[in-house]
Formats: sequence, C-alpha cells, structure tokens
Amino acid sequence: MSKVVHIIGAGISGLSAAVRLANNDYEVHVHEATQQTGGRCRSYFDAATNLTIDNGNHLLLSGNRHAVAYARSIGTEGGLVGPKRAQFPFVDLSTGQRWQLDLGDSRLPLWVFDEARRVPDTSLSEYLALMPLVWAGSGRLVGTTIPCEGTLYQRLVQPLLLAALNVDPPEGSAGLAGAVVRETLLAGGQACRPLVAREGLSAVLVEPALKLLRNKGASVRLGHELRGLNMSGSRVDALNFGDEVIAVAPGDAIVMAVPPRSAASLLPGLKTPSKFRAIVNAHFRFDPPRDMPPIMGVVGGLVEWLFSFPQRLSITISNADRLVDTPREELAQALWRDVCKAAGVAAALPPWQIVRERRATFEATPEQNALRPGASTVWKNLFLAGDWTDTGLPATIEGSVRSGDRAADLVLAMRRA
Repeated sequence: MSKVVHIIGAGISGLSAAVRLANNDYEVHVHEATQQTGGRCRSYFDAATNLTIDNGNHLLLSGNRHAVAYARSIGTEGGLVGPKRAQFPFVDLSTGQRWQLDLGDSRLPLWVFDEARRVPDTSLSEYLALMPLVWAGSGRLVGTTIPCEGTLYQRLVQPLLLAALNVDPPEGSAGLAGAVVRETLLAGGQACRPLVAREGLSAVLVEPALKLLRNKGASVRLGHELRGLNMSGSRVDALNFGDEVIAVAPGDAIVMAVPPRSAASLLPGLKTPSKFRAIVNAHFRFDPPRDMPPIMGVVGGLVEWLFSFPQRLSITISNADRLVDTPREELAQALWRDVCKAAGVAAALPPWQIVRERRATFEATPEQNALRPGASTVWKNLFLAGDWTDTGLPATIEGSVRSGDRAADLVLAMRRA
C-alpha cells in the first residue's frame, strides 16, 4: 500500500505529524501557504532590537508529554531549559510583595500541605475548593465551578488560567481549566518544571524538524497554498494548488494542519471556533540582572509574565484585545515601567518591539470549545490537526503537538486497516 502523506501547513501541529510519519517511513510532502514555517511559534530577526526574538513567549512544562517527546524526536530536548525544581517566583507590583511558589519534585501535589511552599496567606481549604474544576464538564463555566476571588485566586489561579485559556477565567470553560489543573498543579512538581526555548522557538522546535524531514527525503514547499480539494466518494483524490493539481493515490493520506478559518473555507460545513482573543508580547533589549529567574509571574500590573533571555527581557499579556489598538510608544513605556519594578532595575526605555497577535487563540469558552472538530473527517484519508481541534486542552504548544500526533496515528491506523 502507498505510504505517501501530504501535510497542509507547517506550524507545530503539521510539523509534529510530519516528523512522526517520516519516522515511520512515510514519504512526506509538506505544503505551507506562507513563506515561513512554525506558524505562531517561530523566531525572526528584529531590526528594532537587533536581536532574534520569538513572535510570542511560549512556556512549556516538564509534564507536557507530547511537546517534550516531539523535541526529543528531533534531537532538541536539551534546548528546553529551566530550573531544576518547579519553582515560580512572583511579584505583586501593587504592594511590592515577592514570593516563590515551590511545587518541589514529587509526582504528587504534596506542596499544598507545606505553608512555606504555598502562596503566602493561603490556607489548605482554599486549594481544596479548586477540586470541582478537576471533574467539571466542558459545558460549565469556571466562574460557576470555583470561587473566583480571594488571595489564592488572585495570586495563582487567575494568572495560571488566564495564561492557559486566554480569556478572563470566570468566562472560560471549566472543562479545559480542569484539564490544565490535572496536568499541572495536581500532577506534582515533577510535571510543573518550567521549560523555555532559550535560544528561540525556531531553533528548538522548527528548524531541527525541517532538517530531519529533509534528511529523510521529505519535501517542504513554501508559498504553496492549497486552493481546493477534489473529492471522490469517501476520499480526497486530488489537491488543487491553483497552478498545480496533485493526485492523491488510493492509499495516500492528507493531514490538514491549517488555521480554522482556512480549514472552514476548504471544507464547507466544517464546524470550527469562530471567536478569538489577542495576546500581546513585548521584547526589550536589556541585559537581565544576574540573579533574574528565567520566568516570573507578575500580578497587580499590566504585565503578567516576565521572561529573561540573554540580552533581552520579554513580557506576555493574555486576553489582550483591550491593548491591540493602544499606540505602540505609549504601550512600550507602560510595559517598561512594570518590567523595571518587577526586575528591580531603573533604566530608560531601551530598544523595544511589540508583537500583537490579534487572533492568537480561539476563545476558550464552553460555546467555542463545543465547535472544535475531532481529528477524523467524513473523508477516510483526510485528517485535521491544530490547537483549535478537539485536543481536550486550550490552545497551547502541547495541544498543537498532541493534535499532530493524533492525526499521524490515524494515518498509521489507516495503513494497517
């Protein structure tokens, strides 16, 4: 039987599917509509800061099994770096108070029983009040499942869920929030060690994948936009790229790993999320203080997470629709004031860049979560991948890789059938 697969889209979900199938001796052809690979997870040289920066600051955790396994499969697991223990320093800009959440290195959440390792001024009963999230259904709201107030919420739950869901937590899907809690806080420190692609997302998650694919004989074509699919019965039998039509043999497969809007236009009738939220990232060319942690949680200000890289401090703000039209210079000044407070430095605004992703993730509400399709389609040789498909997680790198792995597994199962 044929072992050819066409991957439509070279973001992380498409690349993870391509790598998995290439490692299973498939002839892989990757088609990317744009001139760049990596999708929303990429690096590029920025003239304003004279640095290579990421389009967004993406945090992985040691318990992100699919993402870590993907990095391992392309030989770059060592490029994901972080502290030896699952420790998260926080600062409250409104009070100046600093603390460190220490999840330790256990497989169990034993840290909640140790007052010194918990969020300051929180009690065990506050953590136990989060348990309804763990078994909440996907149709429920976070705001009607747990109390969205109090010290623990403000200092840990709200920042964690805001970053994961990219919506104000009370309006988010309790089912998706529960998946995050199960795979992080409840899984103990061993699953929560923060990992950052210190040398850049492209260097760790994209370029090595492309190198592996090419070494295995795969083709990767940029600027090659799929315009339509030719269907025959229950199969796709041709791919229309406008100036070229590629026949799809009976045993060939297609993994469509494109954004939801593109997928819906190529597959009329496909249900996809239709509402999205923005994320704002900013990068400042500034040497971090020597004792600066790689990541710091920030509450009580505009900035939410502060990342430390060589020659650079970077920040992330989720659910940021309110900021996408703020004048750039005004926003940079406001963000730099927060960075100075959080990092304990006093300096004039250095060279900077602001990256605003208006449609960064689908809106992780129950309504939008219900619109996410599965990996299988009504066509037997066509499968979907992307963080917007029904991965059981919000739109994250782990969800992207998980979707690519799932689509690849379905291709493998098709061949065995």
